Amino acid sequence: MADAELSPELRDALRVLEDHLGKPLPDAHDSHARWELYRAALATDTARAALLGAVRAEPDGALASGVVGEALERLPRTERETWIRSLAPEVRAFSERRARELCALEDLRSGALAPGRVPELIDTWSDWLQLRIVTEAPDETVLRALAVSGRTKRIRRKAAEALG
Repeated sequence: MADAELSPELRDALRVLEDHLGKPLPDAHDSHARWELYRAALATDTARAALLGAVRAEPDGALASGVVGEALERLPRTERETWIRSLAPEVRAFSERRARELCALEDLRSGALAPGRVPELIDTWSDWLQLRIVTEAPDETVLRALAVSGRTKRIRRKAAEALG
């Protein structure tokens, strides 16, 4: 990508991130270098607003989607939609699903989602969510449901092991 192809919004957002992090970007045209800068920004709450600005200006949809995917677990539930909407519509699907699944996981942890509802929901959950639930929501009703109806042998085995 030639220098003229970088939008002024992206150049400005990258400069703000560099300033926040005290880390220069070796080559703004290199998506791998931008990814490294974005990952460094993900590690600090103080750069969050600047990172969102960069995501909005990022021309590489896959790169922007990857950043949002990484950010979702670090964001409060109330901020996730803003980040997802910063993506181009054609690359939002993964982040939308991940946000829904994070809400389900949080609801299970907090008790807002009754463990008795798990059997009816299991089929709608990805392998990622089922595995996370096995390790992070150790309710016996939930584990029994996953031990019987988890999507993969690995999920069923891990749930059975967690039951003891």
